[in-house]
This record gives sequence, structure tokens and C-alpha cells, in this order.
Amino acid sequence: MPPILFALIGINSRFDYVIGKRQVLCYAFSRSPRRTMRMKTKEALMTPNLSVCGCCPMSRRSFLEKSGTTCAAALGAWAIPRVFGASSPADRLRIRIVYVLFGAKQPRPTWPHIGYDFVPVMNRLEAALANQCPEFEFVTSMASTEEEAGKILKEDETTRVDGYLAIQMNNWPRVVQTLAASGKPVLYADFTYAGTGGFLTYNAALLRMRSTNVGFVSSSEPQDLIDAVKCFEVVRQGLPAVEFVAATSRSREQRTPKAGDRDRAADPLRCLPIADCVNRLKESKILAIRDQKGGPATEIMGIPVVYVPFAELNDLAQTASRDEARDWADRWEKGAQRIEGVPRETIEKSAAMYLGQKALMKKHGANAITINCLGGFYGNHISAYPCLGFCQLVDDGLVGACECDVRSTATMVAITTLTQGRPGYISDPVMDTSKREIIYAHCVAPTKVFGPTGPANPYQILTHSEDRQGASIRSILPTGYLTTSLQFEPKRKEILFHQAMAVGNDSNDRACRTKLRAQPLGDFEKLFTMWDVWGWHRVTFYGDLQEPVAALADAVGWKVVTET
Repeated sequence: MPPILFALIGINSRFDYVIGKRQVLCYAFSRSPRRTMRMKTKEALMTPNLSVCGCCPMSRRSFLEKSGTTCAAALGAWAIPRVFGASSPADRLRIRIVYVLFGAKQPRPTWPHIGYDFVPVMNRLEAALANQCPEFEFVTSMASTEEEAGKILKEDETTRVDGYLAIQMNNWPRVVQTLAASGKPVLYADFTYAGTGGFLTYNAALLRMRSTNVGFVSSSEPQDLIDAVKCFEVVRQGLPAVEFVAATSRSREQRTPKAGDRDRAADPLRCLPIADCVNRLKESKILAIRDQKGGPATEIMGIPVVYVPFAELNDLAQTASRDEARDWADRWEKGAQRIEGVPRETIEKSAAMYLGQKALMKKHGANAITINCLGGFYGNHISAYPCLGFCQLVDDGLVGACECDVRSTATMVAITTLTQGRPGYISDPVMDTSKREIIYAHCVAPTKVFGPTGPANPYQILTHSEDRQGASIRSILPTGYLTTSLQFEPKRKEILFHQAMAVGNDSNDRACRTKLRAQPLGDFEKLFTMWDVWGWHRVTFYGDLQEPVAALADAVGWKVVTET
């Protein structure tokens, strides 16, 4: 019987072992020369948890702790059932599952978060597939680069593989593109709050290319993925890949709830006259802190943008009044519904960073600031995350914006000006077909969504999610209201637009802290199609802004693009 290949890409030492009558090849990382080792006993492999390394009497936990990232990835794949299904050799369809991730235990600060253990997720999925898809045979792999994906395809030239299930479990590894180029049917799936940025962007590009062999599923409900996998049945029947794509589309749309009518809470909105708004935008100013050098000034929709270096901000934060920083820390702590994982010292550092932001804005006559917070913090160019300060700024009618995203910052400035103080917040949206929802996720959000004089909603002070450091905000945002999400694109002079009803908050520990759940108005499926052109960020505001945004676009000669 031919061996079943478990390809764990980027690793270079092989272990053979036998489960029942099947020989299995497991590749694991080693710095020693390539060598083959055969299991001397099969009892270790037949234990339920497969917790013993095949070449040494070491527990799985010890192996993970003492090994590098790639080795951890290898063990994560090896420690779960790897071969299952197939009613008979003549009848079987072989599908390769490719987990798109950096390691079985998250080695770096990105979604879902550092240290996240993917092994239980893979265990549950494979158990469900074994139970519900017994007519298929599955082979599993991990990959995080196009090169690694290419090695998978090369290996599959010598063994029959009829299709691929690619599960995006970290945001940006490029793997599905290579699998799609094989021409074989590919089911592309998002692991919610883990691989969504890459999934939305890469899937939109495939849709734009009118790919005829890639279907997709984007759901938090495991059964939706299982039902999509069952669509490989059309391939077993000899039908072309395009019929597989059509079957996955039907499955997805049938399982997506229909749009329903919801009562909308009253939300009167007062906007500036458009001419006054345009004039005030010219009087605004955005400070953009991107790196250690600064840069030449620019403008977006008439809003001046000035680039300043990290050091100018950090010096002001370091020299801020300690007493004033303690006062702000007291205020934030007193108002918080919950504080977890964030020591008092960190909150005081965040307060000093807020005072530095305020001082810098005053120095330059600016009403908005956006900071490369991740690069600044990881590079030790700033002493604290600016998240709590951003929240305070937007609650006070100014603008504090994440990641030195100047487009989104300009969107925030324009709409906050237009609505006389209503704040927006940048998010990394997530699509969940099982609830027909879009979730606006980030570690910063306002607590006064109706403006500085409006009511405040509860908030929690937690660590920044991806790296479990610093201090950030989970804002428990109000529900029952209409929201408007936007993005400006100055090069094309376009404003991207969609609306959704706020229906809940999600406290899932994966990904960013604030997660506003909303049900989009209009064509839900169309929301999958523009992420490659517009990027992942959207800026969400409370209120029905359709007419004011259209009027602003007309006044400045821009176009509104509706994404639903």
C-alpha cells in the first residue's frame, strides 16, 4: 500500500510510522542531516492523544516548549488524526487540507493572537469531517508561503489529489493563489477572527479574476464548512471544477439567513451645511507619525497632512506631567467596567502618551493624529500604545486613528466635521454568513458614538489583543441603531459606502478587542467583492449618512461607490 504523505512544509527530517496497515510519512524539523527513522513500537501512536514524539520519550508540551516554531508546527499537525474517510479505494475522492498559518501554536503577534493553539481547532474539524464525510479521504498539510504551497503541488504530482481545502488561519500568508493556479477545485475558507484579512482580500481578487475553480466559505458555524466540503461530491461524479464552485455558492447562499426587518432606534442627526463642512476641512490638519524621519506634507479632500517623526511624539510623552497622567489614569480606571491584564503602570504610560498626543497636536495646530502604533511600539520608538488616548480624543470630538492609516483618518476628519462631532472608528471587518453579519473589529473605538455631548457606553481596559501587551479598549457599543461605514480613496476620488444595523457585541478572545456585530443592508454577497481594491480597513459611524455623504461627494467632485 502506498504511503500517505503528511506534508509539513519548510521542514527537513522524516519519520515513518504505521497506523493500522497504513504507512505514514511525517516530516519534522531537525538541524541534523536528513535521516529516516522508523517507529519501533506502534503502541505510542495508538494512544488517544498521540502525545509522544516518534523519536524520543518527550511529552508534546515539552517538545513544543523546547523546539522552534517550525517544529511546533510539525508536532501540531502530527498530534491529531491525519488520515480518515474513503469507503473503498475505487470510490474515494482525495482532498488535501492545507492549513494556512505560521505554526500550530501562534509564534508572533497577529490574528488570532500570539500563543494561540490551533491544534484543538484542527482536531475538531478533522473529527467532524471524518464523521460527516466518510466517502472522502483527507491528507493534511501546513503552509505559510507560496514556495511552501508550490512544494505541496510538486508532491501531489506523484500522488492523486482531487481537490484542496485551504483554511486561512493567519491573516497574510499567500498560499491559496498557488493552489488555485493548479486548476484543481479549491475550497477557500476563513477561520473567523484569525485569517480574515488575507481571506477577504485574496478571495475578492479571485472573484475579480472570475476564477472557475475556487469556491469559498466565510462562517463561524462549522456545519457551513462541512456542507461546503460535501460539494466535492460533484467532482467525484466527474463534473468540472466550475460546477463545484457553483455548488459551494448555492450551499453558502442557502445557509445564509435572509435579511429581516428590524426596528431602528431613533437617532436624529444634525449635519453642517456642506459648504461650511468643505471650508472647515481646509482648516483641519492631520498629523501622521509613520517612522523616524517624517516626510513632506500632502492633502486629502483639502485636508492638510503633515508627517512628523516618532521622536517628536515620544519626547512629549516622556516629559508629560506625571500628576496629570495619574489623574487621567484614575479617570479611565474609574469609568471602566472591567480591567484585565493591564497593570496600573501601563495605564499611566498610556495616559502620558495621550498627553503627548495632545501636546503635539497643539504644537502643530492639528485636530487629528494617526500613528504607526504597531511599528512604533514593537520598534521601541514610542513608550506605550496610543489606544486609550485615541479613544479619549474621538470621545472629545477630535480624531485619533490607528496604524498611520491616512485615508481612514481623513475619512474620520471629514465625517466628524460633517456631523458636528460624531466619531468614527477604524476596523478590520469580518464576514460571517452563518448570521448574515459583518463584524467591525479593532482595539480602539469610541465610547460616545453620538458625539461629545451624547451618552457614554460601557468599556473595558484590556491588553492589545495581538501581542497581549499594553492597554487597549473594548467598547461595548450600543445596538439597534443604523451605522454607516466608509472609506475615502483620494487617487480615484471615490468614497466607499455601506450601511448596517448594529445588533450586538462579540467578546470572542480571538482578534481585536472591540467587535461590533451588524447586519448589512442590501446585497450581502456583494460585500465579498471589493476588499482587494479597497483594502481591509473601514471606518464606521453611527447614523444614517447616506444623503450627507452623497452631498459632500457632489460638492468636491468625488463618486460614491456602494459595496452592498
